[in-house]
Amino acid sequence: MIGLQAPFFSLKDYLKGKYGKRVQKITVALPFTCPNIDGTKARGGCTYCFAGTRPAHLEPHVPLRTQIEEGIRRAKNRYGKNILFFIYYQSYSNTYGDYEFLKRAYDTALEFDEVVGIDVGTRPDCAPEWVLDLLESYADRGLEVWVEYGLQSANFSTLRFINRAHGVSDFVDAVLRTKRRNLKVCAHVILGLPHEDEEDMLETAKLISALPVDGVKIHPLHVIKGTKMAEQYLKGEFRVLSLEEYARRAADFIEVLPEHVVIHRLTGEVEEDRLIAPDYCTYARKHDVIKAIVDELISRRSRQGSKKLLNR
Repeated sequence: MIGLQAPFFSLKDYLKGKYGKRVQKITVALPFTCPNIDGTKARGGCTYCFAGTRPAHLEPHVPLRTQIEEGIRRAKNRYGKNILFFIYYQSYSNTYGDYEFLKRAYDTALEFDEVVGIDVGTRPDCAPEWVLDLLESYADRGLEVWVEYGLQSANFSTLRFINRAHGVSDFVDAVLRTKRRNLKVCAHVILGLPHEDEEDMLETAKLISALPVDGVKIHPLHVIKGTKMAEQYLKGEFRVLSLEEYARRAADFIEVLPEHVVIHRLTGEVEEDRLIAPDYCTYARKHDVIKAIVDELISRRSRQGSKKLLNR
């Protein structure tokens, strides 16, 4: 399962192995919100979050079908016509709505023959049974369905500090209930959160490894202008990881993950004019970050799963 070009099981390798051709994600934005923004659980949102992590080029007011058509057009111009697609519902909590709104949003993916799956980003406290049943109905109709849950850290003190407004138990519960269905689970984690040490980050990796998680997204903490975390960083309340430090922590994390867990991403990017720190979290330096992690694993003569839990 681990690719020939890297000592970890990448999403690219997983999709190419399953579909036999390139599969491209199309990220879309819809007018969702979150329960820790609208006051249901908290106000202000996560301290690191700006506009629900929506890429600057996406606008929720643009019709969803138009966003998908434009994404397909761009991808085919770049990679050729012989490709397939996933629709990635990314910004904010994409299960946090009423039934009719969610069904219309997900149904749109069915209108395109080249779309083979959907990828729904959300929070572990936004996964009631009826939402999971709705998502499974798309798997029953032939789509591959991933549900992406933001965990960020297995340390409850960290979750409280960054205003996640949910606990680790919410994540465990959501994963277990989701995996009772024909759905795949991806966990989001952030390395280098304020006041966390190496043991905290490894504990997050161990928690994910102990659960039936199919994939993981790992990225370094990066500070974006206009966020609560930006205020804290500029006051000197915490520091961010250097590229070398992040590569070591990411390698430590990967070593613990079982070989079958698909690594969807290894870094995070934002537009340079929105980024405060660290300087490597930009689109231009994405490959520098991945190379640093690969080089770290190679230098250790290590790979994904080399330090997995003994009972896995």
